[in-house]
Amino acid sequence: MTRFAEGRKLLKARFMELREQPSDYRLGVPQPPLEKPHPADALLVDLPDPRAAFPPAVDLFALLESRRSRREFSPDPLRLEQISALLWATQGVISVIRDGFATLRTVPSGGSRHPFETYVAASNVDGLAPGIYRYAALKHKLIPVSNPPDLATSVMDACMRQEFVFTAPAVFLWSAVPYRSEWRYGVAAHKTIAQDSGHLCQNMYIACEALGLSTVAIGSYDQKLADELLGLDGDEEFVVYVAPVGWRNH
Repeated sequence: MTRFAEGRKLLKARFMELREQPSDYRLGVPQPPLEKPHPADALLVDLPDPRAAFPPAVDLFALLESRRSRREFSPDPLRLEQISALLWATQGVISVIRDGFATLRTVPSGGSRHPFETYVAASNVDGLAPGIYRYAALKHKLIPVSNPPDLATSVMDACMRQEFVFTAPAVFLWSAVPYRSEWRYGVAAHKTIAQDSGHLCQNMYIACEALGLSTVAIGSYDQKLADELLGLDGDEEFVVYVAPVGWRNH
């Protein structure tokens, strides 16, 4: 059906086209930064050791079997160590390799390009002032971005007024910086970016299951409102995925 043709093309491999349209990597163009830079005088919020939040032993089979999308959250606040654990589980840096060419992280990524930035809208997190933060993955720290006056409502509005988002003490929003992957893979990059977003959100599910938390992947959001909420230009960087997190409401 012609109305679906463009979307279907995105899902198909286009690596053969790189022979006719070589990527900037092949053309010798300098690579983009491994993560979004921040001002030298930016306030960096220290995060606890991510290992501190996880139980000493987990049954991986049980986690995979019990994983669910959960949309009900307890009013209890999250702890900063849990935020630290979820950030590390979804985009944590294990090492920087090949003299700064790429990073190895807790999730796979095409060409190790890791084209995402992670933002946390924290409404009710012990040890963290309410506001929007960006994850500095290379340092495992948080950078304050903004403090909207009615944060929970603003995030809910950006998520198509889905009311359960309003009740979540923290909402993770992932943006894509496409050129990180386009630099390496040119016209073929957009398929790998779509694949990579699934990798990181699946780690979110498994980590939440291990921590006894609820989460649900959200692909239905208002692109303009979500980008504006995070102060993104909507072209070189834009939101691609959202996941609210909180204690299970038993």
